[in-house]
Amino acid sequence: MRWDIFCKVIDNFGDVGVCWRLAAQLAHRGEQVRLWLDDPQALGWMAPGALQGEIPGIEVLRWTSPLPSGLLERLAPAEVWVEAFGCDPPRECVEALGHQTARGRRAPVWINLEYLSAEPYVERSHRLPSPIMSGPAKGLAKWFFYPGFSERTGGLLREDDLLVNQTAFDASAWLGRRSIAPQADRLRVSLFCYEPAALQSVLQQAGQAAAPSDWLVTPGRAWQAVRALPGSIGPACHLHAVPHLTQHEFDHLLWACDLNFVRGEDSLVRALWAGRPLVWQIYPQHDNAHHAKLAAFLDWLQAPDSLRDFHHAWNGIGATAAVWPDRPTLALWQDCVGRARQRLLAQADLASQLIRFVLEKR
Repeated sequence: MRWDIFCKVIDNFGDVGVCWRLAAQLAHRGEQVRLWLDDPQALGWMAPGALQGEIPGIEVLRWTSPLPSGLLERLAPAEVWVEAFGCDPPRECVEALGHQTARGRRAPVWINLEYLSAEPYVERSHRLPSPIMSGPAKGLAKWFFYPGFSERTGGLLREDDLLVNQTAFDASAWLGRRSIAPQADRLRVSLFCYEPAALQSVLQQAGQAAAPSDWLVTPGRAWQAVRALPGSIGPACHLHAVPHLTQHEFDHLLWACDLNFVRGEDSLVRALWAGRPLVWQIYPQHDNAHHAKLAAFLDWLQAPDSLRDFHHAWNGIGATAAVWPDRPTLALWQDCVGRARQRLLAQADLASQLIRFVLEKR
């Protein structure tokens, strides 16, 4: 089938990251995908070759307003529309769809791919229709499709060869190419974050810990946040600046570390597949709706109290202080994430569920 995936970029890494992984997995299954992006620049380093049309099965289209003259006329109609995170497709596309359906052409299966959450409403709302009551597409319907962590949701993005690639991965060689010598007595920590409230405290504790640690810090806001901290962080904490990584290399970063600090949606899912202890910085919302979202995730994760407290401190929720984990605590976190990963592996992945859903609705 031919798929149009529409994405308006709010978080330059997260939105594009999710949509590109979805496009890539659909293409891997033989689908034809057009990915509409209003800001595609991150794909330049995230998925080399994508902007040049070098990835089989995927065409990246620049979503401008208005769309370039004649663009829609040269595009064959799609069987599926996916609007990521409720972005609403371009006005011209909706108007063209209204004209086509008025002439008897079958409408695409129109999916509203929602944000990831473990909250109870996700299971209730998954796969429900949303009738379009006005405008050129009046009379058609969108379908809510919710990624999620349970069997009553749409699942998570997962490659068919994920486990094979993880088994073959050589962490020592990967680290060696970055001039980091893996040592048994040193922890390896990845840091991908915004500006967490507890960052300075955590780094200072790690800097005074008995076990030294190497911190692989991602570019952008994470590295800027670290560099902006006043004073020293202690002799046991060593910082390493990591360049922009492709999606495959970002996975390798997570696989190579003993503890992963991640942010947003895409990197959370990748950290779960990595199976290492993780701390998630959730995207903050002005009405504090993210508090309930984080609580629901920690409940699903069956997180021990130490991991819950650390998440609360890292996200600036409540007065709990972050306590840098010792080896036994880290092992407890490892067991928690490992069990959650096994639960997820028993479920169908998001791309497979989307394809089945579309075939059912067509």
